[in-house]
Amino acid sequence: MKADILLGLQWGDEGKGKMVDFLTPQYDVVARFQGGPNAGHTLEFGGQKYVLRSIPSGIFQGDKLNLIGNGVVLDPVLFQKEADELAEAGQDIRERLLISKKAHLILPTHRLLDKANEAAKGKAKIGTTGKGIGPAYTDKVSRNGLRIGDILDHFDDKYTAARNRHLDMIRALNDAAQANNGSPVSLDSLAELEDEWMKSIDYLRRFRLIDSEHFVNQSFAAGQSILCEGAQGSLLDVDFGSYPFVTSSNTICAGACTGLGLAPTRIGEVYGIFKAYCTRVGSGPFPTELFDETGTQIRAIGHEYGAVTGRERRCGWIDLVALRYTIMLNGVTQLIMMKSDVLDSFPVIKACTAYRINGTLTRDFPFSIDNDIEPVYEELPGWQTDLSHCTKQEDLPAAFCNYISFLERELATPIRIISVGPDREATIWRQ
Repeated sequence: MKADILLGLQWGDEGKGKMVDFLTPQYDVVARFQGGPNAGHTLEFGGQKYVLRSIPSGIFQGDKLNLIGNGVVLDPVLFQKEADELAEAGQDIRERLLISKKAHLILPTHRLLDKANEAAKGKAKIGTTGKGIGPAYTDKVSRNGLRIGDILDHFDDKYTAARNRHLDMIRALNDAAQANNGSPVSLDSLAELEDEWMKSIDYLRRFRLIDSEHFVNQSFAAGQSILCEGAQGSLLDVDFGSYPFVTSSNTICAGACTGLGLAPTRIGEVYGIFKAYCTRVGSGPFPTELFDETGTQIRAIGHEYGAVTGRERRCGWIDLVALRYTIMLNGVTQLIMMKSDVLDSFPVIKACTAYRINGTLTRDFPFSIDNDIEPVYEELPGWQTDLSHCTKQEDLPAAFCNYISFLERELATPIRIISVGPDREATIWRQ
């Protein structure tokens, strides 16, 4: 058996949650392999809207197992809130959700460290979500982290040592913030945060905590199929993204191997998901960003606000230079295009096919996109048709089909699935 992988090809927010939910009936197990609660996956069906932060998006398909893999960092408080919301919606996840003992914990002091780091950087801040993701991954890499398996044995001593180490770091960062005329992070709320966090640790102990790498490979041996779910997007990968404005994990296909204990030879199809345009949240370069009425219009029509933070997403035309790059990095075999319907009313659609950097034209994604980059656009006629009424490939207007053909030529990869609305049903398979 092979594991198929679904991941984002842009700066996140591509619509991975909907597509994992849509594809889950074909699989026995859905496994989340990296990221933390800064990644919100939005699903809509039956007139209801759900936002998942840590729990895999296959949880709504009742007969499927869902796994939080070792590459994930988990905040017990946010996890409990998410699980409680699902329980209120009639989803009993206790028997359907497995959690890796090797997944790392986000501590209350990690959240304070996140804020203290940003305050100390002053104007150079990255614009994190403040969820403690970066500090948790930093502890993991520096071999100071606490893992979920630690809550089963002498946990109080382990927690106290980590907490005290973090407090020393926060005090030093507060001094740096004050030197930069910034605001130091208050520790007054720590006791309250810890009380809530420890209660959520007790809640976490009620779940099936497993050695997930054995589970994954035993599932293969039993002939079961696995869909691996990524978080964020490939352009936020810590190695290959727009560094330093990136997340703290490997969001590309390789992250599924390290985040689940999955051998590279076990990878089957790689579904690369992208929007018909581009968005980005927070700071960082964005070559095709629009600062005009068109960008505002895309944001309004597409409801482009962060699922977790509520922040406005920056909007722009599709960037095919970046897409070719992430398709290459991930070995994408099939493409999925989301939010096609957002562009329904535009008479002209633009697509960036190359960059002009210091007068030189290139189709390759450069080392840094912080420099002055002029996107080179190709213009295509819009379809000016309401795609949300389309239910099969034959319903799609000719101008839209031409746009799809253009993208497939530029990206040298087939577009197999098209989303024409937020609901689970608003999805078209292409032959």
